[in-house]
Amino acid sequence: MSSSINDPNTIRDIRLGEDIEAESMRIIESEAPEPRAYQGAEWLVVRRMIHTTADFEMLKLVRFHPLAVEAGMAALARGCTLFTDTEMARAGIPDRRLNALSCNVRCLMRDAEVLALSRAQGCTRARAAIDFAVDAIRPEIYVLGNAPTALLRLLEHIEAGRAKPALIVGMPVGFVNAAESKARLLAQNSVPFIAIEGRKGGSALAASAINALADLVLAGRAAHTKENAS
Repeated sequence: MSSSINDPNTIRDIRLGEDIEAESMRIIESEAPEPRAYQGAEWLVVRRMIHTTADFEMLKLVRFHPLAVEAGMAALARGCTLFTDTEMARAGIPDRRLNALSCNVRCLMRDAEVLALSRAQGCTRARAAIDFAVDAIRPEIYVLGNAPTALLRLLEHIEAGRAKPALIVGMPVGFVNAAESKARLLAQNSVPFIAIEGRKGGSALAASAINALADLVLAGRAAHTKENAS
């Protein structure tokens, strides 16, 4: 890796957001070693995750179910409902993508019924939010970047046949049951997933995976429109 990143004299004069993003992706492409474990659309998802965190360890930690990209893109293309376990993850998936796909994102962490359910059950709000979502909302995509209790509860619902989402983005972060909950997700094969092994994760990473899938859907639509117009 170039030592110029620590040299204040090498600061680039790039001012527009889209140009900064393009240069960031170019740098990632140049610094990610070959051969890579990910190809095609999977690489574009991992690249977005590296862009979000500046963490090249994602090259070793991200795991895809074989149908994850296909299932996630299909759900987004039909205008699905997504569930997030934090407001940060919800905010991290911008309206410009959601509106273009007719999708909506729900975070229930401040919902009054969820708060009451959490108190009644003596459990975390994230676990209670999963119960509420499974019963009342039935999201097609669960974006879990914070709470292992949410992922573990969702897996319980799946094992009991009460839920079968199109995709789980399973990236809880931390030291208590984060790695273990993701290991349980990786061990099942009934629902497609994108996950991070170990303790790393977070809301920003979980949202970035969805953003990458959404960009793929939108790019495909744009290419189709251009082809039909020519």
